[in-house]
Amino acid sequence: MIQASQLTKRYGAKTAVDGLTFTVRPGVVTGFLGPNGAGKSTTIRLLLGFLHPSSGGATVLGHDIDHGSVEIRRRTGYLPGGIAFWDGLTGERLLDELAAMSGRRPVRRADLLDRLELGDAMGRPVRDYSRGMRQKLGIIQALQHDPELAILDEPSEGLDPLMQRAFYEVLEELRAAGRTIFFSSHVLSEVERICDRVAIVRHGRLVALEDVAALLARRKRNVELRFNGEAPALEDVPGVSEVHLSGDRLTCRLEGDVGPFLAAIAFARIHDLTIEPARLEDAFLEYYADDLETQVPS
Repeated sequence: MIQASQLTKRYGAKTAVDGLTFTVRPGVVTGFLGPNGAGKSTTIRLLLGFLHPSSGGATVLGHDIDHGSVEIRRRTGYLPGGIAFWDGLTGERLLDELAAMSGRRPVRRADLLDRLELGDAMGRPVRDYSRGMRQKLGIIQALQHDPELAILDEPSEGLDPLMQRAFYEVLEELRAAGRTIFFSSHVLSEVERICDRVAIVRHGRLVALEDVAALLARRKRNVELRFNGEAPALEDVPGVSEVHLSGDRLTCRLEGDVGPFLAAIAFARIHDLTIEPARLEDAFLEYYADDLETQVPS
């Protein structure tokens, strides 16, 4: 669906996107991660032909981003970050106009309006919409024509928790239907929940492109156990590290297969055991450890 090769964008001496090479496979939900200023929105605008690369290139849906951008935008559902609308139009008229621009029928509009609870506002001018309502309208305009590829820039921003859950359900149904979704986000919990694959960028460069499950499988998990009597011996157990003992409380770090750890504690008198799940946030922060160390406390 997307194939980028050494994609680069410079603004004078500043390099916003630096030699990105990655692939987005059909039917996969890919999260595009990085803090503000990492180059996520610039990359999306390059893929859609709103910006021209300084060097390198990409294809989207088989079309070159320099020469086929009109066809790319016609076949793609796009939600820009900080979306702005024609405030004088009603919600319904706005969706009609945007559907006409794409040249495709809004076959999913009614369902999306119901799922995101926006149907009652369609006769009102957009100027009267709250921030959350505008975001829901943006999501609907991007998905109403059931695109084969959806490119979404911070799609859940401004949504309340109930609407976030409804939106996640929509994305999961699109994935089940074989649609491809590429979206940027800084909300790591939603990426972990929804995405099959993540691409992490740092200062415009790609630092990771992996399946979420594989990334989490390598993460160390925090373990805490409380026991009576003798502490279990864990120092030489495969996958166990950073063992600390304090009274009846033992903590350690665990990676990989939990089998050897469970076998090692099987005969101990354990009365409480907590194994924290691996989190995408920990993996993400690991790639930004240098940045965090150089931050000066305020």
